[in-house]
Amino acid sequence: MMTTTLFDIQRTKTSRITEVDIENLPFGSVFSDHQFMMEFENGKWNTGVIEPYGDMRLSPAAMVLHYGQAIFEGMKAFRQPDGGIALFRPQDNIRRFNVSGERMCMPKVDEETFMEALKELLKLDSQWVPNAEGSSLYIRPFMFASEVHVGVRPSAQYRFVIFTCPVGPYYKGNVRVKVETEYTRAAPGGTGFAKAAGNYGAALRPTELAKAQGYDQILWTDAVEHKYIEESGTMNAVFVMDGKLVSPALGDTVLNGVTRASILKLARHFGLEVEERRIGVSELKAAAESGALQEAFGVGTAATMTAIEAIGFVGGDVELPPVEGWTIMPKLAKGLDDIRRGRAEDPFGWRIVL
Repeated sequence: MMTTTLFDIQRTKTSRITEVDIENLPFGSVFSDHQFMMEFENGKWNTGVIEPYGDMRLSPAAMVLHYGQAIFEGMKAFRQPDGGIALFRPQDNIRRFNVSGERMCMPKVDEETFMEALKELLKLDSQWVPNAEGSSLYIRPFMFASEVHVGVRPSAQYRFVIFTCPVGPYYKGNVRVKVETEYTRAAPGGTGFAKAAGNYGAALRPTELAKAQGYDQILWTDAVEHKYIEESGTMNAVFVMDGKLVSPALGDTVLNGVTRASILKLARHFGLEVEERRIGVSELKAAAESGALQEAFGVGTAATMTAIEAIGFVGGDVELPPVEGWTIMPKLAKGLDDIRRGRAEDPFGWRIVL
């Protein structure tokens, strides 16, 4: 296990922020000035370094390129009313990162060192945290197998990196989703609960096929029977049925989303009835057709809360009630955003102010 160390900090000579329209941002294509990097070798982590953001050297025989040992996280920092910066629930992302690493046979990153790296990086690039409504600083920690070796076994060397990027909304509007009954995202005993890079690579083709049919994303179903809803491609799924907030129960095929957990806890705090259980495709379709399905939305760090306006079932699409008449998702979205941006009391201790 590592102990907290004083990182080597190499500041960039010239900031690129003057080249960026910080108040009008796309998602995921503008990157801040610095990155954090730390190497694992000889059974331990070396001292980390914060350096100017840039390309990394990598051997063609790096094990990640052949055997897929790679994990990542997504978290955000928000500008506060007094101009300060706050991270949202970083401890939960750090813990989940190490859960993913254990599943992928990768070394643990000490939580204190991880947190210190986040804080130092954000302090250095504090000017990159945008202030516009709907914008934030997205933070991407990731780890991959870096040993130069061809042979199927866990790598002996790893690289841990954190970079940040100022972002606007992930989705520009509401989405249409297709219930997937042919392809599988995750099977019992697999890596579905981990943020393993390969999970997302395997989802690309079915997602592109769905987009060609006019959908924005997929609603994944269980791998065994394709009878139960699990999660969406970039989000956990939440439904409002007969006034109750209902979300698929967690398991080894569903990601334990930090935003999902936050929304469900906030809903209970607001006095809403919440159920975490198996949701059958047939149940969801019947509820959508009868009007019992009042609202449906995806929740995730990148997507935040995105309204689902239509669901594609075998046999045809079902349109949901107009979003303008929804009441529960808007209340939860505002409640969450007010906490993250320091506009409301944080009764849960989610906000870590730098």
